[in-house]
Amino acid sequence: MQLKFAVTSPLWRSLRHRNYRLYITGQLVSVCGTWMQQVALSWLVYRLTGSATLLGIVGFASQIPIFCLGAVGGVISDRYSCHRVAVCTQCAALAQALFLSVLTLTGWIQPLHIILLGTAMGVIYAFDMPARQALVHQLVDVDDLANAVALNSSMINAARIVGPALAGAVVAKFGEGVCFLINAVSYLAVIVALFMMKLSQQPREAAPSVSIGRSLIQGAHYILATTPIRDILILLGVLGLMGMPYMTLMPVFAAHVHNGGANALGLMFGAVGLGALIGALFLAQRKNIIGLGRVIVAATLGFGIGLISFTVARVFWLSLVLLVGVGCGWMVLIAASNTALQTLADNDMRGRVMSLFSMMLVGMAPFGSLLMGWAADQIGAPLVVAIGGAFCSVAGIIFAQQLPRIRAAARPILAARGIVLETKVSE
Repeated sequence: MQLKFAVTSPLWRSLRHRNYRLYITGQLVSVCGTWMQQVALSWLVYRLTGSATLLGIVGFASQIPIFCLGAVGGVISDRYSCHRVAVCTQCAALAQALFLSVLTLTGWIQPLHIILLGTAMGVIYAFDMPARQALVHQLVDVDDLANAVALNSSMINAARIVGPALAGAVVAKFGEGVCFLINAVSYLAVIVALFMMKLSQQPREAAPSVSIGRSLIQGAHYILATTPIRDILILLGVLGLMGMPYMTLMPVFAAHVHNGGANALGLMFGAVGLGALIGALFLAQRKNIIGLGRVIVAATLGFGIGLISFTVARVFWLSLVLLVGVGCGWMVLIAASNTALQTLADNDMRGRVMSLFSMMLVGMAPFGSLLMGWAADQIGAPLVVAIGGAFCSVAGIIFAQQLPRIRAAARPILAARGIVLETKVSE
């Protein structure tokens, strides 16, 4: 009886879909392992080298393939089964984590190994991210899409709270290699969930009539011609470049600003995750995409101002509180933008649109990581992150000024899909 209430409650309505329940359960386990690996890897790099610049290089190596290959991954997801693509990429990610754990546990790990394996993971993510983004659209009804995206973010960030805190304890007691091994095992949860799904066969081109290059050009023309999609992606690109790399410099704040170790780093990542969970649960209660434009503006400004405030805090508990706000703003921005893009995109373009979503968020981050890592060694991490927060805030203000034009362009798209009336404000 309790399960029935949970599934029929507006907050959990997406869970009435069996395939989505499988997907989100697997994600909960796997992302917990992924966050353990990210925290342990950041700490390992900084422990081996003590260099913020090398932290930036590792971030660049792991994210630049998404920028270079993300659009190709979107074409693949549009042409072929995104479910099968996701199975292949998750298996490859398992192999990468396993190899990383073996090198670390045997004591052979070197910064060059980390850079090479990070690049390999970036290639995997370039195909995995658009496939999984497009897959969510097949797991629920269109009316539940906004809730599914937000609820998925909620579960991911529940794992984001547990994973970093657990990573700090495991690294302190057993070392980084055990975290990598746990992550490798956690991928099995997603792989098993994907194999258990029962999906209706989506029509795909048996013999594509145009080349991948031509498909990329078609996708670029579509995105540039669709004002709300284009403007949201530009905003995300600015934040991916100037805002997201603050995560790369987190070990510097933990070690030198707050004089802590791996446990402090884990708590800081966990605080971001707690804020992200709060933000995702807020969005999960929304019934549709009406008003998401204002939500995106508020989240962007909150994220930027939160970053600036975090850089001036010297008391550890206050930094944690501010990181909760940063995480909340970031997740609301991501989930709201994700929902808007998936709703606005045509079915045959969704993979390419979502690949650009990944490229703007993650693909722009390597350039920011490289720049901010070098700048942090020159002028200090707090000032660098504060400058990034200021850029994000300005981007939010500019987007707010363009919101009436974006709404006008989105209205006929949503009206054609029966989501709003032609005369109703939609974005």
